[in-house]
Amino acid sequence: MTAQRALVLGGSASGKSNFAEALATATGKDRIYIATAQVFDAEMADKVARHQQMRGQGWHTVEAPLDLGPALAEARADQVVLLDCATMWLSNHMLAEHNLDRAEAALMAALADCAAQVIIVSNELGLSVVPDNVLARRFRDAQGRLNQRLAAQADLVALVMAGLPVALKGTLPDALKGTLP
Repeated sequence: MTAQRALVLGGSASGKSNFAEALATATGKDRIYIATAQVFDAEMADKVARHQQMRGQGWHTVEAPLDLGPALAEARADQVVLLDCATMWLSNHMLAEHNLDRAEAALMAALADCAAQVIIVSNELGLSVVPDNVLARRFRDAQGRLNQRLAAQADLVALVMAGLPVALKGTLPDALKGTLP
C-alpha cells in the first residue's frame, strides 16, 4: 500500500476489516490496531475475540473508544495504523452526547499530524432503508458526513461488498484487487 491514508468502507460483515488488515499487512511495517469498540455484553465480547483471532499475531492493540489523538500521535513513520472502526468511534461519542463537530475536528487534526500510514475502517450506512427513529436517522447522517470528511483526506478509498474490494478513489494494490485475502 503506497497510500498514506486509506479509508475502507462497507456494510456490516462485508469483509471490510479483513481487507483493511490485508492492506496493513502488505506494507510490511509494524502494525498498530486502534480498537474503538467498547465491550458491554457477551455478543460484543465474542465479536472482539473473533476479530482478534482472525487478525492473528503481529499486531500491537491500542484501545481508544473516544480519544484517538494520543494513539495517532505516538505512531511512527515506520508503522502502519489500522483504526477499526470510525463507526463505533462515532457511536461512542453520540451515546456520550459529546459535541460531534469538536470530536471530528480533533480526529481530522490527529490524522493530518500522524506520521504513520493510517487505514480507517468505516461502515457505509446510506445504502439501507431510512431508519424509523430520530436517533438512528441522526446517526446515519452523521456517519455519512464523517465518511465524506475521511474520504476527502484519503489517498485510497475502497468499498468492500460481499468480500470484493472496489477502488472509489486511488488504486488498489495489485495483490489485493478483486479478491478478499
